[in-house]
Amino acid sequence: MRRRRKTPIQPKSILAPDARTRRRNASEARFRLMGLIAVTIGVLTLVGLLTSILSNGLSSFRQSYISLDVNLDAARLDKEGTRDPANIAKVSTFGYLPLIETALADAMSAKGIAIDGMNAKAASEIISKEAPASLRNYVIAKPTSIGETVTFNLLAAGRMDGYYKGRVTMESAALDRNTSPEHLQLADRLKKAGVLVTKFNWDFFTAPDASDTRPEAAGLGVAILGSAYMMLIVLVLSLPLGVAASIYLDEFAPQNWFTDLIEVNIANLAAVPSIVFGILGLTVFINYVGLPQSAPVVGGLVLTLMTLPTIIIATRAALKAVPPSIRDAALGVGASKMQSIFHHVLPLAMPGIMTGTIIGLAQTHRVHRKSREVRLGPTEFRLLEFLMASPGRVYSRSQLLDGVWGHDIYVDERTVDVHVGRLRKALNFSNMQDVIRTVRGAGYSMEA
Repeated sequence: MRRRRKTPIQPKSILAPDARTRRRNASEARFRLMGLIAVTIGVLTLVGLLTSILSNGLSSFRQSYISLDVNLDAARLDKEGTRDPANIAKVSTFGYLPLIETALADAMSAKGIAIDGMNAKAASEIISKEAPASLRNYVIAKPTSIGETVTFNLLAAGRMDGYYKGRVTMESAALDRNTSPEHLQLADRLKKAGVLVTKFNWDFFTAPDASDTRPEAAGLGVAILGSAYMMLIVLVLSLPLGVAASIYLDEFAPQNWFTDLIEVNIANLAAVPSIVFGILGLTVFINYVGLPQSAPVVGGLVLTLMTLPTIIIATRAALKAVPPSIRDAALGVGASKMQSIFHHVLPLAMPGIMTGTIIGLAQTHRVHRKSREVRLGPTEFRLLEFLMASPGRVYSRSQLLDGVWGHDIYVDERTVDVHVGRLRKALNFSNMQDVIRTVRGAGYSMEA
């Protein structure tokens, strides 16, 4: 009987990929390609967004000015010739208008510029209504300049400035009652002659707000100062109060129903919407106390109330993070409890305290769902972050209390239901699908 010859098995080289390895390598290559495409799209989107922001916003830092030699006529500005600032201040801005009109007419005549049908009064409309006030402030501050000819860089009117920034055209000017194509032609002639120039607007950072009749004079000065004053008030009030309250509750307060009530209220106040604090400030500080509406102290007091719960919670967490051995060692070498806290525990907890202060000043947290921005309070944001860490996992109320509020802070389990309801309301706008699932008798979970 003839034996069948066995075909020898060819050994496979580890350097020669088989079909399964080739498919896996191709899948990995496609995955890398998709990742590269996603990153490229993200970068291009970011570049487009920054380009749009810069193209629309950078023009605010440049402004058109008209340089005129203005003769400060003593017969108009100081008839008595005393150079007394009190008498000079009696001349209103209307008294400076003829001086500007005359200076513009002289500049046009010197440059050989003439527009048919336009007199000196009509030509002066290319100059901002802020110009007479600028002249008046200069003369009051420097009375000795009366009788002299002084060069002023006066703001051009808003329509003229918009013309050189692409917002105004000859066609739109023909339909605009505040300007005309002739004014734009005059501006072009003055720009060509070097009388009108566009340069960096340093006054944008220091000038106050302006009315609708002179938007070109608006600036950020008052807004920056008001915001700085308000945040200074918040820092001076909320940081000492928040840290002191945290130290008392953690280190000195006895555990009883009163401190438990305080802790529950602090946890609940941290998630109160900012509009509620705004209504409280309007009712108490403005309507009842009678503080002025635009004063930074009102905003500072409201923000202090709004940030205190966040600072207290963050400070208590930072104090609990300090190892107990630090306290024991300080007490063991003879330090008092006050010395151990202020000399040893508080310096180690300071980074966490400052982080909580910064978060408290920012106050709101923003998330996006379906391309729509959703603002959440600190507690709702921490709750969402905790649930999203393990989508699909069911958390009991006690687990959520430990994970979101902490092990050492007593909060009633019903508080979890309140904050879950607020988180649902914020996320489920326009009848969208509920992403938080209630498991009866067990707790809550985030849809995977």
